[in-house]
Amino acid sequence: MEDKEEEQSDHRQKKNKIIIEIPSYQEVLESSQSKPKPPPSLFNPSPSFSQAFSFLKSSEFYSPPPPPPPPPPLSAASSSQQIGRLEAPSSSSSVSAAAAVTSSSSSSSSHYAQTRNAILVSHRQKGNPLLKHIRNVRWNFADVACDYLLGQSSCALYLSLRYHLLHPDYLYYRIRELQKNFKLRVILCHVDVEDAVKPLLEVTRTALFHDCTLLCGWSLEECGRYLETIKVYENKPADLIQGQMDTDYLSRLTHALTTVRHINKTDVVTLGSTFGSLSHIMDASMEDLARCPGIGERKVKRLYDTFHEPFKRVVSSRPTVMETPVQDNGEPCSAN
Repeated sequence: MEDKEEEQSDHRQKKNKIIIEIPSYQEVLESSQSKPKPPPSLFNPSPSFSQAFSFLKSSEFYSPPPPPPPPPPLSAASSSQQIGRLEAPSSSSSVSAAAAVTSSSSSSSSHYAQTRNAILVSHRQKGNPLLKHIRNVRWNFADVACDYLLGQSSCALYLSLRYHLLHPDYLYYRIRELQKNFKLRVILCHVDVEDAVKPLLEVTRTALFHDCTLLCGWSLEECGRYLETIKVYENKPADLIQGQMDTDYLSRLTHALTTVRHINKTDVVTLGSTFGSLSHIMDASMEDLARCPGIGERKVKRLYDTFHEPFKRVVSSRPTVMETPVQDNGEPCSAN
């Protein structure tokens, strides 16, 4: 009886026991490979595009891209160089690519700085002896419409008077090529002929009609100095060549009236206190001007003539007739 009871108790204990089986590493690996991964939900965006659409490669609709075309045949030297490049590690190739990018960017920036600070010379000016005299400013050849590009809005055309006498229409066609692209258009004229009055008159007329600035140089050194000066003072203001003008009214009135001969600063103070303004002084009559103390007849006439004479003097069109001398007996005598 006791043996049966012990067997029954052992059987009950076995029934109450729970056996946990731990799978091996190989079983876990096989089970993970056999089960396909579900595609990620589109409602939970992935951090990158490649991660979001990586499941497409494992789908049945995916087909690999076509292979790239074969490279062209290379020579022995180039093929050996290509093999050496392929055998180099990826880290060194990335470093060399980055170095190439930085060197190209630095070279482009340095090239831009050099061209910005240099005079760009047209290829038409090759062989011009003027280039030997441009020493204080860097210059480079470039494809430009003008002869010398001196800035973003300034240029220069070189003209020799000797060449102008042979080709009178050359300057006109060169100005027409510039169109309206430049604010300052300089005609640098080299006066290399002795009788320069008539050709200079033609060049001056052409420059005025086409809104150009004419600069004349009697030597190549002087012409080169003109180009250097315009380039150096490209971004400088005009304060260096402008005179200092006072802002008060009396100083400006003194500056205007003392240009009239025999009028001094004391006379300006007298006229200003008497009439009040320059317009009233200009409208005053000679009697009103003569009433001012210290203003004599000569000063009155100078002031009145300055304000009322025309700017252009009228030349009489009547020819002057010489009178023939007459003798005492009434007969004309010879001029000799």
